Order: sequence, then structure tokens, then C-alpha cells
Amino acid sequence: MKRKILRILKWTFLLLLCIFFFRACIPSKQDTPSIKPRLSTKYWDLKTGSRIAYTFIEGKGNKKPYPIIYLHGGPGGYVHSKVIEVLGRLSEEGFDVYLYDQIGGGLSARLDNVNEYTATRHQKDLEAIVALLKAEKVILVGQSWGGALATLFTADNPGKVDKIILTCPGAVKPVIDSVEKLKAPASLNLKDPLDVNGSVISFLLKPRYIAIRVWALLGKKIASDEEADSYLNKMAEKFTKGLVYDSSKILPEEGGGGGYCNIKTPTSYSKLEDPRPKLINNNIPVLILKGQYDNIPWGNTNEYKDIFKNSQLKIIEKAGHDIYIEKPDEYLQAMQLFLTQPS
Repeated sequence: MKRKILRILKWTFLLLLCIFFFRACIPSKQDTPSIKPRLSTKYWDLKTGSRIAYTFIEGKGNKKPYPIIYLHGGPGGYVHSKVIEVLGRLSEEGFDVYLYDQIGGGLSARLDNVNEYTATRHQKDLEAIVALLKAEKVILVGQSWGGALATLFTADNPGKVDKIILTCPGAVKPVIDSVEKLKAPASLNLKDPLDVNGSVISFLLKPRYIAIRVWALLGKKIASDEEADSYLNKMAEKFTKGLVYDSSKILPEEGGGGGYCNIKTPTSYSKLEDPRPKLINNNIPVLILKGQYDNIPWGNTNEYKDIFKNSQLKIIEKAGHDIYIEKPDEYLQAMQLFLTQPS
């Protein structure tokens, strides 16, 4: 009887395995609309080989000497129209504002070789953009992963940075795992965001998506960029509910996710040269904005305070990781106040 049960279990397992591989090999239906160019969309062809889409909003009135460059989250994220609407208002203070989609995401080009999606590639692209603008210095606004990218850039180019604004920055790369275990002071009254892990994990376990990720990690594309992007955009509809205080206020996704960029870039973090030693003596003014319901562990936020000694922290109440969605005015006012302070 026992042998019979084992035989049934073996054949059941083999059948399920066959079903898994069958489903993994069938391209999925791409029913998620892809992001479309805006009237404001322009392109840079960088010396790195990257074709980068961007929006430029010219400063008004008394022009400030240094432009603002916005670095979105991800990797594999993009510049949402709401970000352009909100940050575009900084142009009223005289700042030229540039918002660009990093390579592999949004309206920017996709790379044929997935192994080229690395944090270093993103940094080199940013360096090429700064050189192209011919600005003496720039002001960086880094959201989530964009905060880590801003830090990598600054470590190698401290003389090119006037000020930095970090909005709910992700962990400094390469990551120090022990850092995020630090508990936040009770006085900050930080709260946990909506837990969306269940719906995200169930999505990650889809056979086709597992196959796409595994082959991408091996350096191969078994799916088109459109299909890989479609999976990330579908998943974003689930995890973005945890990026706000009130999930009913989440904005519709615009279809700009970069699937392969999102899968491959994080694998490069451990190979990065540690930027921390290069920033020990820096005195760059830094504003750190954190939503009360931000999903980034306090320890990761606190590390930016340790790295950038000339920094200030502001907690935005009743806001999540994407502060600009729920508290756009408070978000903008904090930036305006910081930017108008003497360096």
C-alpha cells in the first residue's frame, strides 16, 4: 500500500512538473497597455549607447544656475505623469527641471543584452547626461532606488553636486544587511504600510514569470521586452497599493515598467565599489523626505543621515513611499524651502 501511495505521489509530481514547464514555455497575453510618448517627450542619445527619453521644463523668471535632475525609483521604474506635474512646479522658482526614464524603463530604449543592466550602467548614463547639460553643478532628486543612484553618482562626482533631495530613499548600494535592523525612535511615530506581500508573491510564482526571471538571471531573454515589461506592469498594480497611506488614492499605472531592467540590475549591487568611504568628508546639503508609512526600513533611511552629515530629515504624515501622490503640496513646499536655503 505504501509503495502504491509513493508511486501515485511520484506520478502526480511529474504531472505537475510537466504542467509547470508547459505553462512556462507559452508566451503570455500582453494585455497591459504600454506607455506612450507625451508631447513633452524628447530623447538623448548618450555616449554610453543609451537612448534616453526625458521631459525638460525650463526655469521661469530669475533663472537658477544649477538644473534639477530627477532620478526615479525601480530599477525598472519610470517617470509618472504625476511626478512631472508636481516637480515641474519647481521651474517656477527658476530651476531648469529634467526628468528622465532610466535605460530599460519608461520611454527609454531596451537593451539587447540583459547583462548590461547594471547599477554602473545607470551611473554612467547619469554622468553622460550631466556632461551633456554642461552644467557646473546639478541638484539631484532621488526617489527610492533613485536615492541610491544619486549616492553612487555623488561618491564619484562630489564636485558636480550642489544639493541632494532624497525622497524615501532605498538602501545604499552595496547593501549592508545589518543596517535595516535598526529600530526607529518612537518619537518619529513611523507606521507600517499596507502589507501586499501575499499578492506580489503569488504573482512572482507564475510559471512563465519564473522562467523569464531565471533565464534573465542567466543572461538570456526567452520573452520579448514587451512581455517582460507587461509582467512588471501587472505586478506594479498590486505592490503600488503598499506605497501609499490610503490605497484608494493609488494612481493608475501608465505602463512604463522595464521588466528585464528590474530583474537584472539588482544582481550587480554586490559588485559595486562601496561609495561610503568616498563620502566621509562631504558637506553637501541633503534633504531626506520620508513618508510616515514608507515601506523602506528606518535603518536604511538613517544610514543616509550618517553618510551625509549636512543633512536634515522631514517626516511627511499620512503619506507612504510615494509621497507625491497623497501630499504633493507638502512634498513640494519642503523641497522649495530647502532649495532656497543658502548652500
